Amino acid sequence: MFQVGPLYEANLYAKEDTIVNQGGTSSGKTYSILQVLFTKAVQAPNLIITVVGQDMPNLKKGALRDAETILAASTELQQMVIQYNRTDRVFRFWNGSIIEFTSYLTPQDAKSGKRDYLFINEANGIPYLVYYELAMRTKRQVFIDYNPNAEFWVHTEIIPEPNTRLLISDHRHNPFCPQKIREKIEALRHKDYELFKVYGRGLTGKIEGLIFRNWFLVDEIPADATLVAYGLDFGFTNDETGLLGVWKQNGELWLRELCYETGLTNPAIARKAKEAGIQPWEEIVADSSEPKSIMEINNEGLLVMPALKGPDSVKSSIDIIKRWKLNVTKDSVNLRKELNTYKWKQDKNGKTINEPVDFMNHLIDPLRYVGLNHLANNNSGVYTLA
Repeated sequence: MFQVGPLYEANLYAKEDTIVNQGGTSSGKTYSILQVLFTKAVQAPNLIITVVGQDMPNLKKGALRDAETILAASTELQQMVIQYNRTDRVFRFWNGSIIEFTSYLTPQDAKSGKRDYLFINEANGIPYLVYYELAMRTKRQVFIDYNPNAEFWVHTEIIPEPNTRLLISDHRHNPFCPQKIREKIEALRHKDYELFKVYGRGLTGKIEGLIFRNWFLVDEIPADATLVAYGLDFGFTNDETGLLGVWKQNGELWLRELCYETGLTNPAIARKAKEAGIQPWEEIVADSSEPKSIMEINNEGLLVMPALKGPDSVKSSIDIIKRWKLNVTKDSVNLRKELNTYKWKQDKNGKTINEPVDFMNHLIDPLRYVGLNHLANNNSGVYTLA
């Protein structure tokens, strides 16, 4: 029905009540669990399978997108699905089974409904009491996955319980991971060993020295917020192109992720920018090391300017952004992940140095570019953490 890796079989044949998938980046854990859920849905009639994320933006850009990819890649599976309701996020099968994707704000919300199988996606973003109410109403099995940035309730409450299986995976368990991605992950070993443990080997870490702590989640950009500029970081085959908007209101910055994709040519980047609503007169600040790309996107009718880099521009741009309170929209899923990972380097003695680890920064770099060009001489956003 579809191509699978070892994580698929490990989850499919697990007999325990709870299967915990702790894994590094690109291990294929979410994709494999979803393949397992599709398999179970077609093998038995009238099953209710619930996939839960911390919020709908996370699900739509993560697990739900993976599920759509799995369905699109399998004509055999397509013949077994009677309907996919994109609005309600429900896959319905000819045998009466369903797979639904949802999120819950409170434990009280989680008390509604029962199911046969439960998948808690990116569990470290979900409160334990929400998980508890959902698990109590699950008849057969619970699947859990997460990146182990730090110890949380899965480690203390779930893994020690009997009838629980822990699967630890990394990119080496994913036969479909591109070689360039593998090399990039392995290179973390020499940049930051704590990040390498988490993202390269799927081991529980404790990421310290995070650079940005002055950020908060919001639903929307205020209607009366003033656009500062857009920021753009170029990527292609193995690196994401990152595009975000930066607005200002009442001495605070408001941020929204607009694009985070690999494989985009410059005309495709221009098309994405226009689809995001960027007007020809609105400035996009881009990586100045790619003048040809800047020129090509300008030729597509957009206004792209190079970032004003200098000898110490990385550190100075970080200092600029740290003066502001950052309001990040909930649908900026990848920006949120980067902010939770972006940290200072450490020397061989474990001492923090004023240089960030060059990893997961394809939206933070555009933010820095906007800071360099438009916020360097503006002190109205000074913000001090309590």
